[in-house]
Amino acid sequence: MSNAPRNTVPPLLTALLAGVAMAAWAAWLGWDQHRDVHPDGSTTGPYEAWQVIGLVLTLLVPVSWAAFRNHVAAAVVGTTAGLTIAAAYDWSDDATGLFGVGVALVLIGSLAVTGAVANLIALFGRAAAGRGPRR
Repeated sequence: MSNAPRNTVPPLLTALLAGVAMAAWAAWLGWDQHRDVHPDGSTTGPYEAWQVIGLVLTLLVPVSWAAFRNHVAAAVVGTTAGLTIAAAYDWSDDATGLFGVGVALVLIGSLAVTGAVANLIALFGRAAAGRGPRR
């Protein structure tokens, strides 16, 4: 069995990672639906920075686990799909109709960041195992 990254995406692992991402979204962001109104009338939210940081740190665990085991594609596809589905569901009641833009940004951002993190973790995992970078 080769230690090189697998080219196939295991469907069960991908679905599991998507489910973990959706559950993490619900746990960290799904319950907070109200914007904060400041004394000057401006609004922020609905999420606080600590909630988004918590989501990112929570997802770092399953992404790292999958990437370390050379399932980079499953980590990227599953996590990105889960976050995108969660964002679409959570924001679909937006009255402005612009939730699609936000969902697209979640898709692009999570794809880019998860891809970079998963590839770095897989690279470090191979280096730690004495296999070095792939050539």
